[in-house]
Amino acid sequence: MAGIINGSINLSMIPKDKIIDGKKGKYLPITITINDEPDQFGQQGPITVSQSKEEREAKGDRVFLGNINVAWTNGTFPDRVPRDGQQAAAPAQQAAPADDLPF
Repeated sequence: MAGIINGSINLSMIPKDKIIDGKKGKYLPITITINDEPDQFGQQGPITVSQSKEEREAKGDRVFLGNINVAWTNGTFPDRVPRDGQQAAAPAQQAAPADDLPF
């Protein structure tokens, strides 16, 4: 496990037209962003309703649902999972530790 993220969303902000009826229930596509530094309120990123490609290209307003905080991490972050037809990112090369043993 690489980390634990806590968050909360404002249910009254969910746009009903974005809810997807799936085979096993109703779903809301969301986007969670983790920033490098906390904001002025100590939050580490927003939770927003995911935008379609057309909405992003039209620079449509994002619907903010809430915020997140990283509660724990082991110091790593998972690699991006490739979608169908895309190649996985090559694993980062780690430098070998310096051998400062006297023998």
